[in-house]
Amino acid sequence: MRKKNKRQVFEQVEVVDAGARGKTVAKAPDGRVIFLQNAVPGDVVTVQTTKKRKAYFEGVATHFHRLSKRRTEPACKHFEQCGGCKWQHMDYQSQLYYKQREVENNLKRIGHLEFPEIHPILGSEKQFFYRNKMEFSFSNSRWLYPHELESDSLIEDKNALGLHIPGMWDKVLDLEECHLQADPSDAIRLEIRRFATEKKLPFFNPRTQEGLLRTLMIRTSSTKELMVLIQFAREERNSMELLLDHIAQTFPEITSLLYVINTKKNDTLYDQEIHCYKGRDHIWEAMEDLKFRIDAKSFYQTNSEQAYVLYKLVRELAGLTGKELVYDLYTGTGTIAQFIAGKAKKVVGIEIVPEAVTAARINAEINGIHNTEFVTGDMKKVLDDSIVEKYGIPDLLITDPPREGMHKQVVDQILKMGPERIVYVSCNSATQARDLALMDEAYEICTVQPVDMFPQTHHVENVVLLKKRKA
Repeated sequence: MRKKNKRQVFEQVEVVDAGARGKTVAKAPDGRVIFLQNAVPGDVVTVQTTKKRKAYFEGVATHFHRLSKRRTEPACKHFEQCGGCKWQHMDYQSQLYYKQREVENNLKRIGHLEFPEIHPILGSEKQFFYRNKMEFSFSNSRWLYPHELESDSLIEDKNALGLHIPGMWDKVLDLEECHLQADPSDAIRLEIRRFATEKKLPFFNPRTQEGLLRTLMIRTSSTKELMVLIQFAREERNSMELLLDHIAQTFPEITSLLYVINTKKNDTLYDQEIHCYKGRDHIWEAMEDLKFRIDAKSFYQTNSEQAYVLYKLVRELAGLTGKELVYDLYTGTGTIAQFIAGKAKKVVGIEIVPEAVTAARINAEINGIHNTEFVTGDMKKVLDDSIVEKYGIPDLLITDPPREGMHKQVVDQILKMGPERIVYVSCNSATQARDLALMDEAYEICTVQPVDMFPQTHHVENVVLLKKRKA
């Protein structure tokens, strides 16, 4: 029989630090760590525990005795319920401080690495409305506020179009506003919700897999183009056209109006056929004199303006003279590869997603870049001796892996190739530290530069320049 989790209350507890995944850290009277979701370092709080583990507690602050000087008023009315922005209650300079601390701690504690002083984190000029892509979910059984649950009144409208409540895959928070993506994102979402409810178009239920409307994706670009994609759970031509026609008429500025009919149990688009209802099947993104064709499945850095800061940093650290062979691992749609190509002899990009490689080749052709080549395949299988035989040993290797970092076989092959310099871009400094530790005997860390791509969240990008140790 499972032991009951006995909740405890701790009074006058000071929140002392920020931890992983956006949580903050306090100490229980017995010295154990308490991870909190709703406090800021410097707060003095009453804590009610929600989970007890051998080495730590999880809990919530139920009363605030003293508020931290690091606190600020959240901009969004949904902040306490929504999981989109975990740090809106912390001032931006404090967010940057704790992000830089996280990078430093991970390199020291996980990697046990020696490195020069970390450069001050590059903050984002925009702290709100910086995202170029948002995905919202429909639900016919929205998350209800406590006052609604306690009320005796009948709740007639349970439709939602918004974001999932953290930790609740089947509950969607109905958003009246969102401070992550600029207008007309809010206007489009709210009008779709209003019109679909008025016309009684059924919102999806993830538990029963019933309903018509599944998800809404909105993409914007620095060229002021706009993509809207509706995901339907089944083909129902009259209802689909009713909604799509209304969207097209109400928002004539939409460049690309798309839809998907997805009968699967999950919402992923990558194995789905995209249908173009009106306009183009893509939008254009621009950076310096380069253009990038963005379709519904394309990966592009979510903060366009800060992506430019990141790519300029990578180009600067690369230190290219025009004579170098460069390998760009996890190249995606080849944005970094093309951004640095003008200063390299040749760039070879490797990527597992075939559609991304196709997009990279198209973009290179559009941009008149003829010294890039893109290879499709699983990195740990493609990056082997045969690729070196074909292209040669790279002078510079750029790697920008997913959050889980690089497979050990990939690290081993990099060590075997032995490029003179490596620029490692990471969205997870913990797995980056692990990988750097595996390369520590062969490479020394020369530069560590954090970059904030996602204000109001705990996420931080980190760029490290490595140089081969002298024998």
